[in-house]
Amino acid sequence: MKYIELGKTGLKPSVISFGGIPIQRGSQETAKAVLDKCMELGINYIDTARGYSVSEEYIGNAIEGNRDKWILATKSMVRDYESMKNDIETSLKNLKTDYIDLYQIHNIKTEEIEQIFSENGPYRALVEAKEAGKIGHIGVTVHAESTLKILFEEYSDKYETIMFPYNMVETQGTELLRKARAMGIGTIAMKPFAGGNLTNHALCLRFIAESETMDIAIPGMGDVAEAEEDASVEFSPLTAEELAEVEETREKLGTQFCRRCGYCAPCTVGIPINHCFTMKNYMVNYGLADWAIPKYEAFAAHAGDCIECGVCETRCPYNLPIRQMLKEVKDVFGK
Repeated sequence: MKYIELGKTGLKPSVISFGGIPIQRGSQETAKAVLDKCMELGINYIDTARGYSVSEEYIGNAIEGNRDKWILATKSMVRDYESMKNDIETSLKNLKTDYIDLYQIHNIKTEEIEQIFSENGPYRALVEAKEAGKIGHIGVTVHAESTLKILFEEYSDKYETIMFPYNMVETQGTELLRKARAMGIGTIAMKPFAGGNLTNHALCLRFIAESETMDIAIPGMGDVAEAEEDASVEFSPLTAEELAEVEETREKLGTQFCRRCGYCAPCTVGIPINHCFTMKNYMVNYGLADWAIPKYEAFAAHAGDCIECGVCETRCPYNLPIRQMLKEVKDVFGK
């Protein structure tokens, strides 16, 4: 496994690290098996969040007795001082540790920035926790380039790492991220497989590693096989044929696609929105009709049930036209 300095934090994580979203869908036993395998393979950085349901608890139980082997990173979406103080304590309890290496302000939006760094904002609680030795470093996670620009140009002295979507088809933050990295701010690539839309995992991870933009990538690992696949990547410059594949993938996928982050949920009428888009992707892009149709039909609610309230679109960090996209799903499946 290859390791890298994460900005000026002094942390040295594995270039391919552990993303903690998928394990919440499994059991505690699965989580321990995955993290034991990651440790065996040399993966030493864990990313999780307060918002990932039982992910923190699973991780805390799984690494008990081996805390010193790991760099722990978590994050919270709360937007006030007291709530962040409480979330830090909850994370410490869940992760069964007395310190967290990196605590991040999760999914910052432009209109929230002033509040976040205000006297009653969550940032002050993080600074106090750092001074008390409860956390080692402060980071931010962002989805929109416009928000990233403000954070970089006006608040770069407030944090030590940036987490941002970066993959073969999402390179819109490259210029800003390279500037941040040159300043010693650690850069962390979320959505390395574009929310499951990219299937050549080795090429995806090599693309990120060779980009001179991101320090590490945090693919979600829901089982031992995924950990083994991701950790087995051998780094080397991309060939002409591979670069051509990257360009072909970009043209095919475009930019208007669901990353399966789940922030749009819950739908007011129970439509499993991101799963609808996933089934359409399998149906249209991969020709897996026999597999996709019965799974789609088994949903309790379908794209055609959308009442166009638009609540989902207010939550989407990528500003996707979800209502229109659901109509396209209905056109494919007929309901």
